[in-house]
Amino acid sequence: MYAIVQVRGVVNTRRDIKDTLRMLRLHHINHCVLVPDTPEYLGMIRKVKDFVAYGEVDAQTIDTILRTRGRVIGDHPLTDEYVKANSSFGGIMEFSQALAAGDVRLADMPGLKPVLRLHPPRKGYKTIKRTYLQGGALGYYGKEINALLYKMR
Repeated sequence: MYAIVQVRGVVNTRRDIKDTLRMLRLHHINHCVLVPDTPEYLGMIRKVKDFVAYGEVDAQTIDTILRTRGRVIGDHPLTDEYVKANSSFGGIMEFSQALAAGDVRLADMPGLKPVLRLHPPRKGYKTIKRTYLQGGALGYYGKEINALLYKMR
């Protein structure tokens, strides 16, 4: 499971990059989507790597961001009671573990919005013009995406 966070805006960018971000449902800065590890999604991620931060996310981080930033239809927060009532899972933690293992998708939870609107990271981004390996905020984070998402909870 990959977490993708849009870091840069799309003003004066190529149309194909804008279209790919739209297909990923990333319409604004600091929005996050959780996508499975498939070749189709990896190709889309490679195309927009200069505008997003991405990496493999673990179950604990998914649980944290779903509890703090997960929304259902009507802009109500996602709760354990909602998960119990609308699925076979006992709570958000069970759902996030199944999500991290790849057994379910976000779309399997009825009414759950697919985009997580996060806060800007506490203490800010280092720079949005360089990759993570160069000391910036763009591109592949690996397991370190969990730290970024924790700062954006």
